[in-house]
Amino acid sequence: MTLGGILRIPLFYRERMKDMTEVYIFSGFLGSGKTSLLTHAIRQAKEEGLKPGVIMNELGQLAFDSAAVDGDVPLREILDGCICCTGAEKTEAQVQTLLHEGVDIIFIETTGAAHPVEALDSIHSPLFGDALDIRGIVTIADGRRWLGRESMSPQVRMLFLEQIRHASVILLNKTDLMTDAERSKAVSELQAINQGALLLETVNGKAPLGYLRKMSVPRSRGPVQQTAIGKQLPISSRLVSIDEPVEREAFEAWVKSLPDSIYRMKGYVKLEGHRYPTLFQYAYGMVQWIPESMNMPCNLVIIGENPGAVTVPGNTDV
Repeated sequence: MTLGGILRIPLFYRERMKDMTEVYIFSGFLGSGKTSLLTHAIRQAKEEGLKPGVIMNELGQLAFDSAAVDGDVPLREILDGCICCTGAEKTEAQVQTLLHEGVDIIFIETTGAAHPVEALDSIHSPLFGDALDIRGIVTIADGRRWLGRESMSPQVRMLFLEQIRHASVILLNKTDLMTDAERSKAVSELQAINQGALLLETVNGKAPLGYLRKMSVPRSRGPVQQTAIGKQLPISSRLVSIDEPVEREAFEAWVKSLPDSIYRMKGYVKLEGHRYPTLFQYAYGMVQWIPESMNMPCNLVIIGENPGAVTVPGNTDV
């Protein structure tokens, strides 16, 4: 029953919802800013007095992004597989452990190669379905990558579109790198694809948690296109070890020479003249170096289409 256009939820159901754990799925293509979104969401949840829990899905064998999660936050990781296919059973087990730890809110960061609806399906379980308030899918899109999506292969572009089409909330991210005309074009195109989603322009993945908590799982927006890794979607990862120190400018020149089909790199690289390895991040032509104060294994994860064909300076495969 409604009153003034507002849904009136029965009291008994509202009381039941208070005891349920909210679940948010963070979707988006590789390098779009999901981990930045996650760290901001965790901070805001704590400020609201909530106990957050996190499930992170890495396509590679090492969990570089997990370092962004505070040590006091319960964290579960699913490595070397997609949460939406081979990792579905692991996801169910990880959700159960977080529920046992008494978390109030769960953030699930999918790999950039995950189909959002398949990820959503992986957490619908008869074992704990009545304990979860699954709020929906937040898709974060790199604005410049969206405008340049025609350079992607057809399979990868289809995944990008599916992530947008099935979102409850769309975050157009990295808008500080776009002109007014580019932002206007991107907003218009995204809204045309998914008219029912809330849309917010963001920088560095900063989105108000209160804004996200307004969302709910959308009605079906048509048939789901299958994009499972190893089937139609040709995205894979490769782990290499860089054995010798590299010169920064030379390494960045190598990065610029990579084909557009290499979407993401992250790991630790030993730079000449530096005592400790440096955390290296790459996404869509942009690099970031973050100094470390301890010895870390000089491993690098390369994610894209056919990363095995890439020649990495001074490396051996792990």
